Amino acid sequence: MRPKATGTGIHLIGEDQIKVFQVSLHRKSLAYEEEMAQESMSSAHVGLSKPETIPSVDSTSTTSPAAKEEEAPWSVQFGSKSPLSKLHNPPPPTTQSILPFTHLLERLKTTPRKGWKIRQLKDPESISDHMYRMSILTMLAPASLSSKLDIPRCTKMALVHDMAELLVGDITPQDKVDKAEKNRREATTMEYLTKSLLGGVAQRGISDAGVGIMSAWQEYEDNLTLEAKFVHDIDKVELIFQMMEYERRERVDLGEFVHVAKKIELPEVQAWCVEVLNEREEFWKEVRGGDLSEVRGLDDAESVREKVKMVREG
Repeated sequence: MRPKATGTGIHLIGEDQIKVFQVSLHRKSLAYEEEMAQESMSSAHVGLSKPETIPSVDSTSTTSPAAKEEEAPWSVQFGSKSPLSKLHNPPPPTTQSILPFTHLLERLKTTPRKGWKIRQLKDPESISDHMYRMSILTMLAPASLSSKLDIPRCTKMALVHDMAELLVGDITPQDKVDKAEKNRREATTMEYLTKSLLGGVAQRGISDAGVGIMSAWQEYEDNLTLEAKFVHDIDKVELIFQMMEYERRERVDLGEFVHVAKKIELPEVQAWCVEVLNEREEFWKEVRGGDLSEVRGLDDAESVREKVKMVREG
């Protein structure tokens, strides 16, 4: 028995009465909570704000640390998606030496261009192979174009325009990475290369090359100057040259790439493109006994020829 205070004195109550009292309190509590919930719903219907609630913590969440890490955005330096985390000898966080930067450049020599690799071509060109020939092509601009251009600037742009791919990789449509995300990865990589790695070198007064590299890369990305437009065209025509060389070497029709030629803007580069596309058709005529009915890309090639013809005529 437990004592109970009343207005007339103290009485004893039994355990059964305590239980009844506790059940009664519980029922009143539930009724109150239900009433508050109904008021909250009514308030929502008439445009009043709901009472603020504290979100509960789901202690039963099944999201594993690995899954959370998979959802994290791509980063140059941090997390499991960082390309630096996969290197055998990653660069130090800070440096005043050119060596970490130059060692990373080696990746451009060993990373194949993915568009050729996924088509299982033998010994596909590397990223630096592509940029090297581009840089030479900039020096071959005809006088009608070179007189309007800063050729050394074009050559520099050609040499650095794909530099970010040493960590980002050669992203293709098959990777399903949208353009905004691709641009973000490349821009953050160039910031890392030119500021984190080469910024320390500049502090020693040796060189401010990082600033110049970033400037040339950004000019190419913005594609506003005549120099940038020229290098963008060179990027495309170099691909057409390489396509033709693989076709000749491996007797494989890569005509799905010819459409790139239609995006070339400058007449002088279009003329180069027509030369190699004419060479391509002669090659396939010889291989297939004059029958070009199954050769891909011929309509696109004709479209480029028409553009060049219109420029020449007028």
